[in-house]
Amino acid sequence: MSSVAHAAAGPSLDPALNCPPPGVRHVHLMGIGGTGMAALAGMLQEAGWQVSGSDRKVYPPMSDYLVRLGIPVMEGYGPQNLAAGPDLVIVGNVIRADNPEARELARRRLPYLSFPQALRHYFLANRRSLVVAGTHGKTTTSSLLATLLDHAGLDPGFMVGGIVQAFGRSSRAGSGHFFVSEGDEYDTAFFDKGPKFLHYCPEVCILTGVEFDHADIYPDLAAVKASFARLVALMPPAGRLVAWVDDPVVRELVAAAPCPVLGYGESQTAGWRMRDLAISPEGTRFTVERDGAHFGDFFSRMPGRHNALNALAVIAVLDHLGVASATMAAGLAAFVGVRRRQEVRGVAAGVTVIDDFAHHPTAVRETLSALKAAYPGRRLVAVFEPRTNSSRRSVFQEAYVPVFAAADRVLLREPEGLEAIPVGERFSVTRLAADLAATGRQAQAFGDVQAIIDELATSVRPGDVVAILSNGGFDNIHQRLLDQLRQLPGSAVFSE
Repeated sequence: MSSVAHAAAGPSLDPALNCPPPGVRHVHLMGIGGTGMAALAGMLQEAGWQVSGSDRKVYPPMSDYLVRLGIPVMEGYGPQNLAAGPDLVIVGNVIRADNPEARELARRRLPYLSFPQALRHYFLANRRSLVVAGTHGKTTTSSLLATLLDHAGLDPGFMVGGIVQAFGRSSRAGSGHFFVSEGDEYDTAFFDKGPKFLHYCPEVCILTGVEFDHADIYPDLAAVKASFARLVALMPPAGRLVAWVDDPVVRELVAAAPCPVLGYGESQTAGWRMRDLAISPEGTRFTVERDGAHFGDFFSRMPGRHNALNALAVIAVLDHLGVASATMAAGLAAFVGVRRRQEVRGVAAGVTVIDDFAHHPTAVRETLSALKAAYPGRRLVAVFEPRTNSSRRSVFQEAYVPVFAAADRVLLREPEGLEAIPVGERFSVTRLAADLAATGRQAQAFGDVQAIIDELATSVRPGDVVAILSNGGFDNIHQRLLDQLRQLPGSAVFSE
């Protein structure tokens, strides 16, 4: 059970109601439009429950997903959304204590759970829990792990933060022994400010790396480390912690692990070591050593060193679980990735448009480096929208300057919602553009998306690669740009 903490202006939720009631028939999800919440709604419906939800605004692809499932979504929050008296309410972490629907939840004294609690109770009980945690690479790594377990015939359940291409969905109950969860360090709910991953009881946990992020809830790196230290302390003695030991912060954290640690990386000290990395337009090849001995040669369609390291972590987990190396290699070679992770959205007028979720400085750097290696000799144009609570703050103002080194040109969008951030703490794309220009990089800042599209339509040329980086929808810039490029004279000659 979670401890209950709420703002003075918020509802007084009863801790005794924070448990799953017997005989649940109707489940209502507050904040159903989030990736995880919509996925959970689908799994609950699949399990036979009546499901409803509410949200302020639901966008594709989750809106399309919920429509396809026939799950009713009430737009906006209010007491009327609970008039049917659901047997259980699941509260997403987007809901604040003063939300009118949360107040009604307290008034009606309806049973409630957070999203992580519901996942644990209904889908992780009696399963072997495999959790992927870390600042970067969680979605790709957890998707790869689930896909390769499925390739091995083990029918895993999974809940990840993106649409897994192999399944066309972000979650599945599965009938096998294993369940793969993306372990997020963001807070659980307004009544439980601990990180989500503390609820998932991992038997095996991948730790991909730890950096400062989520500046809206963590004041500094020490606070982030303390959160991950709690996760490490939860590991059972018979479990396994698969850790990127090239990261000094990770090495520090896993030194206190109560279970064996399977270290992976490129250094001599890594028990699972990657060597002979080769990146080409076709993908990435690398060799794996286990405890100094050759384990196997692998190929992935995903470009970049960071993706190869993510695959190495999955290989170490699968070996621990008894999957044959040949099965791993075949599954990895067939893996087609995750939506919004270096996803080619289309080619028009000879210009390749790629969508990627990168927003943290490290993720931006690694993504652009991977794309430069995957498309040698081609001009790389980076279009970046600082949209997260951290990237809209000045905490990363200086850190972003060197991460665009692989890009030949950089286009920046002015962040939305800056009025909610104190003036002295706001991120400035104008300043970033000037700092990039001072390093010799072509960089421009824009106030709206259409201005970016118009600029690209007049300046790109056949062979260019446009990488659009944002953790949001970015006003559908990808499709709008492709549509505009297709209208250019002679574009049919270069389109695919």
